[in-house]
Amino acid sequence: MQEELRHQIALTQIPQIGDIVAKKLLGHFHSASAVFKAAKHELENIPDIGTVRAAAILEFCDYEQVDREIAYITQNNIQPVFYTSVQYPQRLRHCADSPVMLYYKGNADLNAGRIVSIVGTRAPGDYGRTVCAKLVEDLAAHKVTVVSGMAYGIDIIAHRQALLHGMPTIGVLAHGLDRIYPPQHKGTAMEMVENGGLLTEFLSDTMPDKQHFPMRNRIVAGIADATVVVESGLKGGSLITADIANSYNKDVFAIPGRVGDPHAAGCNELIRTNRAMLITGAADLLQAMGWDHHHAPKSQLNPQRELFLTLDEAEQHILTLFTGNDEKHIDQLRRESHLPGSQVTSLVLKLEMQHVLRGLPGQKYQVIN
Repeated sequence: MQEELRHQIALTQIPQIGDIVAKKLLGHFHSASAVFKAAKHELENIPDIGTVRAAAILEFCDYEQVDREIAYITQNNIQPVFYTSVQYPQRLRHCADSPVMLYYKGNADLNAGRIVSIVGTRAPGDYGRTVCAKLVEDLAAHKVTVVSGMAYGIDIIAHRQALLHGMPTIGVLAHGLDRIYPPQHKGTAMEMVENGGLLTEFLSDTMPDKQHFPMRNRIVAGIADATVVVESGLKGGSLITADIANSYNKDVFAIPGRVGDPHAAGCNELIRTNRAMLITGAADLLQAMGWDHHHAPKSQLNPQRELFLTLDEAEQHILTLFTGNDEKHIDQLRRESHLPGSQVTSLVLKLEMQHVLRGLPGQKYQVIN
C-alpha cells in the first residue's frame, strides 16, 4: 500500500504528465505502481505517451519529495484521495481534467447527496452579503453541503454561514494544506476541519501562486451539483468557475442585481447570455434542482436510460455481461468479454464516466439502474 501511494504521488509530479494523460496511463496499467514498472517500449506504444513522456516516467527520481509528503500527511491526519479510490468525489471524477490526486483534511462526505458551490466577488456590497447569508441559511434544512474557495468576500461568507447553521462546508485551496490563504481565515479553516473539510490537489509547501487559482476553480465547479454566483463583476474567478461548471454540463445559477451596479454586472451578464439561470433565493434553487418537497432529488432520477441509445457496439457488449444488479470484477469482465485487457479498462472507465456503470470497492462494477 505504501509503495502504491509513493507511485500515486510521484505520478502527479512528472512534468510531462498531466491529469488527462495520467488517467490514460491508469486506464492501461490499472495502478500507479504498474506505470513505473512498465517497459519503455510498452509506454511508448500507448497513445499520447511517446518517447518523451515515456522517458520522463522512467527517469523520475524525486522520491525524496514524495516521501516528505507522505510523512507530512501522515503526521497531520491528511487523507490522500487518489482518482481510483471510492472516496474520490464522483461528481468531480467525471470531469475530463479532474485532478488525479487530492489531499483532504476533514470529516465531510466528498460524495454527499447534495453539494452546492457558492462563489462571488471578493469585495461584496451589503446586498451581496445579505443575499449570500440568506441563501445559505435557507439551504440549511435541506441537507446541503456548501463548497467555496476560502477567498475574501462571498466565499468566506458562505463558509461562515454554513458553520453558523451547522452545515458541512468544504474549502478548496489553491495551495498546500500546510498554510491557509488568506491567513485571516485560519480560524474559520480550523472550524471547517471539524464540520466540513479542506481540499486541495497541491503538495505541502505549495504557495498560493496566481496560476493555481483557476486550477482550484475547476474543483469548486466539478465537485458540486450546482454552482451559484451571488455577486460578481464582469471579470474574476467566480465567472471562470461558472464557465468551467458550464463546460462540465453542471447547473449554474446567478443572483441578479441592479442594472449599472458593477457588483452585479457579472451575474447579470451570465443570465443575459444564458450561461446561468436566474434565482432570487434558495427556494428557486431547490425547485430547479428538484430538492424541494414537491420533487424527487436529482440523485433519484435516472437520466442514464437515454445514454444507452448512444453506446457503441463494444460498450453494449460490456453491458451484456451484467445480469440484474450483479457485481463484476474488472478481471472477470476481461475474461468474459474476450477483448484486450486495456480495451476493457478503457470501456469500463468510459461507461462509468457516462453514469452507466458504478465503480465499487475492490475494482468491481455494477450497472446503474
